[in-house]
Amino acid sequence: MTQIKKAKSFSTRRLYALVKKEFQQIIRDPSAFLITIVLPTILLFLYGYGVSLDAKRIKTGIVLEDTSPEAHSFARTYINSNYFDVKMGKSKEEYIKDMTYGKIKGFIVVPSYFSQFRERPASPAPIQLVSDGSDPNSARFFDNYSAGAFVNWLKQEHISSDTSLSRFLVRLDPRYWYNEELDSNHFLIPGSLAIIMTLIGTLLTSLVIAREWERGSIEAIISTPVSVCEIIMGKIIPYFLLGMGSMMFSVFIALVVFDTPFRGSWFALILVSSVFLITALGIGLMISSLTKNQFAASQAALVSAFLPAFILSGFIFEIKSMPQVIQWITWIIPARYYVTCLQTLFLTGNVWSLLFKNLGFIVLIGLIPYFITIRITRKRLD
Repeated sequence: MTQIKKAKSFSTRRLYALVKKEFQQIIRDPSAFLITIVLPTILLFLYGYGVSLDAKRIKTGIVLEDTSPEAHSFARTYINSNYFDVKMGKSKEEYIKDMTYGKIKGFIVVPSYFSQFRERPASPAPIQLVSDGSDPNSARFFDNYSAGAFVNWLKQEHISSDTSLSRFLVRLDPRYWYNEELDSNHFLIPGSLAIIMTLIGTLLTSLVIAREWERGSIEAIISTPVSVCEIIMGKIIPYFLLGMGSMMFSVFIALVVFDTPFRGSWFALILVSSVFLITALGIGLMISSLTKNQFAASQAALVSAFLPAFILSGFIFEIKSMPQVIQWITWIIPARYYVTCLQTLFLTGNVWSLLFKNLGFIVLIGLIPYFITIRITRKRLD
């Protein structure tokens, strides 16, 4: 074992030299630009167009047992809706087979007494909904949208004011705050930015130290009088600037391409993104220092950072609906707090009490990987 003399003090000159060397390495290695430009662009378009919580063009069947003008008027409500892809028919049997094979998500039966149900309020329900329960989410969407279409038709036909139905109908006048259009992309795009920054931050630095060990250049670095702190800062600063550039590029795509609203301030966005990115870079640097192998480091970054952030951050899956033990685990996932901050800034605005609370958790969690990295990084060759 060869022990290298420890640096006596911190030197900005040595730090500048390390940062300059790292920038030159970034320029020579195109993988960094692929991670910061190409990867977030691909992920944003995948999340923006491929992931949606909105149900549109639900394949639906309508059975018209009543051929009256009222029944046809009611059927046109579904045909003209953007939420349904309607197939007309005259019997239930043809749709039961289609639903068995998954060709439709459900069908609506307009009974033969449909046109007389206003005069017969004690008669059975005016329509029947049959939905495919194998996919619970789609079944709920189908039921809710179908019920909503029926209520809209009643309003259009001025049936809601009919005294014979006044005791059966409840008029709702909903108001939605923060996401008036109920567009799931406005909720998912800010969350996807957090997932992208988690992946970028950990991948960028998870390969840094491991690459130095594989190429043997780490020996030249530790033989110099630089301190461990200077080595860590020399690795973090260039990739922090690169990561923040990637973040701004991703926000630009979110605002321009996906028309995502942004109601907060740019100062707050840069603040929370900077704190989170430093944490993500620290996690990647810790992984890199532990593995000393680029392939192992990249796999560890995906498993330990990206997957927990995707599943346990509240990006798609509601945390409060998870088992209690899993909810406790989410408290140590930095992306959980970053997702909340981004969704607040994009949809609500600068709620500083909420932002500072989440920033505090990110800082506390972010100190751990840096402490571990400093403890395991030694200026010696074993």
